[in-house]
Amino acid sequence: MGNAQLSASFYTNNHLSKVGVGYEFNEKLWSEVRFYSGTNIHGITPEVVLNYNFRRKEYYDAYIGGGLVVNYFDGIVIQAGVLIKPIQELPNLSLIIELQPLYEGGYNQMFLNGFGGLRFRF
Repeated sequence: MGNAQLSASFYTNNHLSKVGVGYEFNEKLWSEVRFYSGTNIHGITPEVVLNYNFRRKEYYDAYIGGGLVVNYFDGIVIQAGVLIKPIQELPNLSLIIELQPLYEGGYNQMFLNGFGGLRFRF
């Protein structure tokens, strides 16, 4: 990958879902703005993360990262995940498996979230 790329993603679990728009700076570093769904206009909850691909292979990428989430949740997130590329003919399509602890400052509590989803790089 020589040029930066945009991506779109969808994450879900039993309680939450979110959609994201990402930007890859290079092969190792990428950012994403994610928005939690299921909220009214005043409850829109953005999450801004920066991720580092520590392993890139033909059929998967593994990453770690961190960021902030504000509004409905207010806190710090740290995530680790794998992007699995299951279809050789569609290398820009990935299945997401992500583990994301969230320290929620308003409740002074730690939550552990797991997400599955899809990501497509344009």
